[in-house]
Amino acid sequence: MKLATKDVLGLEHMTPEDIELILNTARDMKTIVTGRMKRVNYLQGRTVITLFFENSTRTRVSFELAAKYMGAQTVNVSVASSSVAKGETLIDTGRTLEAMGADIIVIRHSQAGAPHLLAKNINASVINAGDRIHEHPTQALLDMYTMREYFGTLKGLKVAIIGDIYHSRVARSNIFGLNKMGASVKLYAPATLVPPGIEKLGAKLCSSIEEAISGCDVVMSLRIQLERQKKALFPSASEYSRFFGLSPEKTEHLSENMILMHPGPVNRGLEMTSSLIDGEKSVVNRQVTNGVAVRMALLYLLTGGQNQ
Repeated sequence: MKLATKDVLGLEHMTPEDIELILNTARDMKTIVTGRMKRVNYLQGRTVITLFFENSTRTRVSFELAAKYMGAQTVNVSVASSSVAKGETLIDTGRTLEAMGADIIVIRHSQAGAPHLLAKNINASVINAGDRIHEHPTQALLDMYTMREYFGTLKGLKVAIIGDIYHSRVARSNIFGLNKMGASVKLYAPATLVPPGIEKLGAKLCSSIEEAISGCDVVMSLRIQLERQKKALFPSASEYSRFFGLSPEKTEHLSENMILMHPGPVNRGLEMTSSLIDGEKSVVNRQVTNGVAVRMALLYLLTGGQNQ
């Protein structure tokens, strides 16, 4: 078993067959994540390096755990204290890490396209762990895995994505992936947080939260990315919560089988109330667990899918 390409840079150009292979492999990997003995030797002798130019908890830690659970050596490069701080280019950094024996480099970068640039200039596999507001393929894959695990299929699912669409690489990757797998996507956000041409990606833009979530199987709330906003894009937190935040009152009429998702971290009370985050319809923690399984699947498949 092997993916069609040596890198995982986004879902826009990933085939449905590769997405299916990743999700199926993740199903097997989850038995390791949830088991008592979290150790196999599938990646014994391999080296995985995480290179994060932006902050992360879930993505970085889950990649490190995924690699360690499969027996790989892992190294986390602290960018602030690396030669990058001395002016070393991304390509030179990548080539240096490859010369030290890196098999896979997991990169998060503040510039869109940085993982693609790195992948073109080294032979090691590159996984995009988020490049600015472009894509976050592994988050979308774990989201899709969670949906499929709960409903049994992605085909025909109706998914609503609510919140900061403009700055969300998660939204973009989910739109690409869900469309490829036969689901439909609706969006709702403040007008200032809707990127131009977003409907061309294959999603329907709604004019109210009621329209967006009505009849949906999945409602996904997104984090307000204040760190990327150079000016105020909505009047106040209380007004955002009132019109765009999810609450029990807004979701009480939805199907009993509906699930609530969030890529994390969550601004409680702003994007979603605590009662929903911690409620029975929330699968937020399941997403985190599934993130490790999906990332194990990717590491396994990029190294050839062979037991060592």
